[in-house]
Amino acid sequence: MISEQNIASLIGANVTDTEGNKIGKVGQIYVDPTTGRPNWATVVTGLFGTSESFVPLDQADAVDGELRVPHTKDVVKDAPRIDSGTDLTDAEQNELYTYYGHGGAPATAPADGNTAQAEGYDTSGPTTDDAMTRSEEQLHVGTERVETGRARLRKYVVTEQETVSVPVSHEEVRLEREPITDGNVGDALDGPDISEEEHEVVLTEERPVIAKETVPVERVRIGTETKTDTEQVSAEVRKEEIELEDGTTHHTDR
Repeated sequence: MISEQNIASLIGANVTDTEGNKIGKVGQIYVDPTTGRPNWATVVTGLFGTSESFVPLDQADAVDGELRVPHTKDVVKDAPRIDSGTDLTDAEQNELYTYYGHGGAPATAPADGNTAQAEGYDTSGPTTDDAMTRSEEQLHVGTERVETGRARLRKYVVTEQETVSVPVSHEEVRLEREPITDGNVGDALDGPDISEEEHEVVLTEERPVIAKETVPVERVRIGTETKTDTEQVSAEVRKEEIELEDGTTHHTDR
């Protein structure tokens, strides 16, 4: 059950359904100006909190610092579009209660004090309290991780022309003459005096031979690294100012 005592702690809190699924964050709490009981909350949804939807608090609970409501995210997001920050009219409340399956309800005003409420009413205590609470909105900024792209490894085959220099040798014929000496005269006189003869020499050469083998050369994988940048975000926040009127001059406490 939501009471006057835990209104302040719920501003900016997560709103979840009964299964703990996040719906959004609490934007404002609306109270009954007669009893001071909270009966409506706005739920900030959307990627950058660009949409606010009303949800009733009669069946809501504060659980572990969160506002738990018996409605799904789609139900809350599809609620009738009503501007927040101003008093709810009877017609607007009846439209909301009809949507959520409730009956009619008394007039409601936001608990932040920025709009007209019942005279003498203040969320800090009963209507007989002689003090006034000044409130202001605070900006809470977080981050969410979204997918920006994908990278994959793909292996394919390319053919390149590779040239390698290989030293090769070959034999060439050359005519060698030697004079007759005491050492070779015997070989020179062996055989007939005059004759015809043929001598044959086999010539050889080296030729390049190509052989291929497949060998592993490296391992490649995809890795990621986190880069941290700073981005500036801006949003409008409201705050209350209390002015003292003494009949002659105005004194403003900011």
